[in-house]
Amino acid sequence: MGTKGREVPRVVCCAIPLASTSGKVLVITSRKRQDLWVLPKGGWELSDVTLERAASREALEEAGVRGNITRFVTTINSPSTTYHFYELEVTTLDKDWLESRERRREWVDYGEALKRVAWKTELAQGLMLSTLAPPRR
Repeated sequence: MGTKGREVPRVVCCAIPLASTSGKVLVITSRKRQDLWVLPKGGWELSDVTLERAASREALEEAGVRGNITRFVTTINSPSTTYHFYELEVTTLDKDWLESRERRREWVDYGEALKRVAWKTELAQGLMLSTLAPPRR
């Protein structure tokens, strides 16, 4: 697979949108494959300045959520991409957002979120390290 023609892996910032009080995760459908669920994520841009800001921007564009980044979760490297995961405590859900006509969103519990994103290994790995994950033994 390699770096897909890039000299260095792509930097992707991923938000894990949470409602901590209810223990829920907001998942969204993929734009390319509407039958698959993902977490909001996308490429870091110079205008973002920080990785955290990129994760927040992606959450707003893709899921219509506003909130606060509360925790860095992990960095996961693949041959073509470096993923940076951040927990985002959701404070507001916009009724209309940039990709609202291209995606669905749904609040689900941790177990259901993990099942839905399991097809994308890196997303499942990031979610398993979130504060909603059961304690590891």
